Amino acid sequence: MKTKINIHDGVVGAVILSSVILGLVVSPQWLYVAGFIGALMVSSAFTGFRPVYFLLNRLMPARNSPRNGA
Repeated sequence: MKTKINIHDGVVGAVILSSVILGLVVSPQWLYVAGFIGALMVSSAFTGFRPVYFLLNRLMPARNSPRNGA
């Protein structure tokens, strides 16, 4: 499970950092991506659904893995 947490943090961090850099260099509209990811992270605290964990559970199944990474 620790590996999936590290991968999740890396993917989310890379997307947010990339969208902020693209927002500064290319177009401010890229900041919407960072805002969407931030809103998704806040909503996942209440719903328990985390799309990156959902994909990781499909790609890296474990015997005793909780559903959707929750």
